Amino acid sequence: MDKYVLNNPISQFLNKPNTEFTREDMIRVIEEKGIERLTFHYTALDGKLKELKIPVASRKQAERVLADGERVDGSSIFKGMVDVAVSDLYVIPRYQSAFLNPFDTGSLDFMCRYLNSNGEFAPFALDNILYNAHKLFKEKTGLELYALGELEFFLIGDVENKLYPAPKQRGYHSSGPFIKTGKILNEMVKYITQITGAVKYAHSEVGYIESVHSDLDEIKGKAGEQLEIEFLPTPILDAADNVVLGKWLIRNIAYQYGKVATFAPKIEEGIAGNGLHFHMELRKDGKNIMLDTNGVLSDEAKRLIGGLCVYADSLTAFGNTTSSAYLRLVPNQEAPTKICWSDQNRSAMIRVPLGWAKKDNLAMQLNRQQKTRFEHEGSRQTVELRSPDGSAIAHLLLAGITLAAEYGLTHPESLKICEENYVKGNIFKDKELLAKLNDLPTSCVGSAKILLSKKELYEREKIFPSSTIEYVAKLLNEEDDEFMNQELIDLPADDRLHQTRRIMHKDLHRH
Repeated sequence: MDKYVLNNPISQFLNKPNTEFTREDMIRVIEEKGIERLTFHYTALDGKLKELKIPVASRKQAERVLADGERVDGSSIFKGMVDVAVSDLYVIPRYQSAFLNPFDTGSLDFMCRYLNSNGEFAPFALDNILYNAHKLFKEKTGLELYALGELEFFLIGDVENKLYPAPKQRGYHSSGPFIKTGKILNEMVKYITQITGAVKYAHSEVGYIESVHSDLDEIKGKAGEQLEIEFLPTPILDAADNVVLGKWLIRNIAYQYGKVATFAPKIEEGIAGNGLHFHMELRKDGKNIMLDTNGVLSDEAKRLIGGLCVYADSLTAFGNTTSSAYLRLVPNQEAPTKICWSDQNRSAMIRVPLGWAKKDNLAMQLNRQQKTRFEHEGSRQTVELRSPDGSAIAHLLLAGITLAAEYGLTHPESLKICEENYVKGNIFKDKELLAKLNDLPTSCVGSAKILLSKKELYEREKIFPSSTIEYVAKLLNEEDDEFMNQELIDLPADDRLHQTRRIMHKDLHRH
């Protein structure tokens, strides 16, 4: 068996991939690993993991819990969306998600799904909305949608050694000793890889703050280094869970080192913000179909882009959910403000990155002693949506992206829409082009308005319950930031900077 798929210690112990885990396997792990408790994890409305710890009292009790799950108060987890009169929900473990908790020795952990009293998927649960969206996508298109997220975050804390300071806005792919958090990043990658099996790579990012200016004591005067962990493409439901698990692991490891990990969209003016870019790829019969036989974007890929362009402005309701998100989406910050797409162009909302379309086995040019070619399984091409940030509600965002993809692949006008929104070059240097392109919203309130005006795109086929759309719109409107940018511009420079930081830092731990 290929050991690459056995990065999960439980897989190594059982000598099988996680997709084959059974209840009997879990009992064996409990008995032979001396497991003291089961921990169930599930995603709440805020996009964070919740957990329920269940002591293992006996084999029979463990079998029952693994077979039937447990009961939780849905009106608390989904407060404001689920009535107390019908609040009970079941949380049911997904065996393939099993992992050994690195922060709780003796715990066997699972990601769970919500079922209602009838044993049906709870329609308002975030992961079930995504599940239903992808089910519709497969039924309508016959394809599979894969995705990967790019988790950007700041680690903020004391720096014991001030030797080799990092240059401002020049931290991209830095190595030690200029980066001080490499050991912590290694630990994060280790556990995220073990638990998700889906880490592509990790590196330092552009942003560096020598001394954070803030009213918050936990970060005031501390240094901040920006890091990124990028995932491998996985089925889209797993991609959302990977992001949520990744954030949970990153926060916990940072806490152990006495540092703050934050995914807040923006930390400091003039410093790179935290994006959560998502790459998508279409597969048929397990093969990537993003390129045609000539190595250029296929019609299916272009239709996907067309669908994303239709949904783009309303997707900010799930991908950019705090006021500080709209301090990141400003011109000339490698953060999009216009609906458009391009090849390898980081000023565009949708980027088509290098995908080894023209050449492969590139290492043979440098290693002439290598005589045999590596046989690729197919294309690796993706398209990247660059607008979302660290405030994204991952499951709802990916559910919206899935509906956008289905729309693009089934709508007769999607190829035309794709062609109309193609751009070349840095769009922020072309005023004439900028004027022609449609805008992304500039505030949470603006996103809420667009979401409500386009709610039929999400409520069709009953994928998004109307209560979910209304709830998200309500949260966005509570930000009360419709005129934020203009109000900031009108302030004196020092007052503007202080107010900007207050807006940025209030969301430090929100997502």
